[in-house]
Amino acid sequence: MPTRHRYIPATVIALCAMTILTAHARAAEGPSVNEIAPITALMQQFVDEGQIAGAVTLVANDGQIAHLSAVGQADIEGKRPMQADTVFAIASMTKPITATAVMILKDDGKLCVEDPVSKYIPEFGEVRLDGEPPAREITIRDLMTHTSGIGGSQQNQGTLEETVRRLAERPLRFEPGAKWQYSPGLTVCGRVIEVAAGKPYEEFLAERIFRPLKMNDTTFFPTESHRARLAKIYRPGPEKGTLAPATHWLTELGPKRTPNPSGGLFSTATDMSRFYQMILSGGQLDGKRIVSEQAVRQMTSGQTVDLTTGFTPGNGWGLGWCVVRQPQGVSGMVSPGTFGHGGAFGTQGWVDPKRKMIFVLMIQRTAFGNADASDVRGDFQRLAVEALVK
Repeated sequence: MPTRHRYIPATVIALCAMTILTAHARAAEGPSVNEIAPITALMQQFVDEGQIAGAVTLVANDGQIAHLSAVGQADIEGKRPMQADTVFAIASMTKPITATAVMILKDDGKLCVEDPVSKYIPEFGEVRLDGEPPAREITIRDLMTHTSGIGGSQQNQGTLEETVRRLAERPLRFEPGAKWQYSPGLTVCGRVIEVAAGKPYEEFLAERIFRPLKMNDTTFFPTESHRARLAKIYRPGPEKGTLAPATHWLTELGPKRTPNPSGGLFSTATDMSRFYQMILSGGQLDGKRIVSEQAVRQMTSGQTVDLTTGFTPGNGWGLGWCVVRQPQGVSGMVSPGTFGHGGAFGTQGWVDPKRKMIFVLMIQRTAFGNADASDVRGDFQRLAVEALVK
C-alpha cells in the first residue's frame, strides 16, 4: 500500500510561515520547546475540517524533544483550548505499560513469561474450548501476544480480580498459540502482577514506573486538577465537518471505576514521551533503571512469527507491543522494527529505534474508523520524518 501524501493548500502553507514566525518570537522571549511548523499547521487543518477537536503532538529525536505543539480545543462547548499539558484517555496505549510491569517482575525473579497463568490465577486451569480443556494451558506469553484464545469485551466487570475471574469463565475461541486475536489478555496480566507483586496493580505501576519516571499526570484515577485539563471525546456530528460530544465506558469516572490494565490510563504527551524514551534507552532514564535491557529487547521484538496480526498491514506483535515488520501505508515512513501502540480514541505512540525517534499523537475522537490507519497518524509521522531525517 503506497504512503498517501496529503495535499496542503496555500492557506496552510501561509499558516506554516506564521507558525515559524511565532516560534521565533517565542524563542526571542526566552527558552521554548521547538516546533515543527508543518505539523502544527496540518493539525490545525484537521481541526478546521472537523476531523478532530484538537491535538497535542510531540516528536523526540535522539533523546531531545524536537517538536511539541497544541492546537484546537480540549472542550469545544466550554471553549477550553488544547494545551501541551492536556490530559487524555490513552485507552490501549495502557497495554505496553502493563507489559513493562510484567517484565519488571520477570527481572525481579517473581515470574516467567512461559509460566501457565493458572500458577497465579487457579481459575485459568479450568478454561474450556468447545467444552473441553485446550491442548495446553494458557501462558503469560500468550496473554501478552494476544494468542491466548480469550476474546470479547475488555471492559472491567467489578474489581480487577472479579473481572479476571469472569474472563476465565469465557469459552476460548481457539487453541492457545494457534492464531492472533486482539483480546483482554493484558487485563489478565494485570491480575498476575497483583498476585506476583503482592500489591494492587495500580500501586505497582505507580511505584515502579510512574514515580521513578516522574510521570506525574499518568493515572487511572484523575484528580480534580487532572479533570480540569481533561480533553473531551468527540464523534462525527450530524453534518459533515462537525463534531458532537461522545461518551465511553473507559472514561467513566464514577466511584465504581477500577483500574483497567488493557485501557484505563489517562496521561499527557510529555509523560508518555518519558515512558517511550526509557524504553528506547534500553530500560533506563535519567540514571534510573526501570526494566532490564534484555526485557526491553524481548518486549519489542517480534514474537508472533508468521501469524497475521492487526491493526495495519505489515505488523507483528511483541510482548504487549505492536512491532512494524514491513513498513507500509501509515507506517511506510518508519523503520522496520519500530514499535508502539495506538488507543481507541486515536492516540498513538511509536518508537523508531533505528532513527532514535519518538512520535506521540494525542487526540480524542471515536467512530472515525480504524484509529491506527488514520490520515492524522500517517501524515503526522510523515511530516516528522521529513523534517528531521536528512
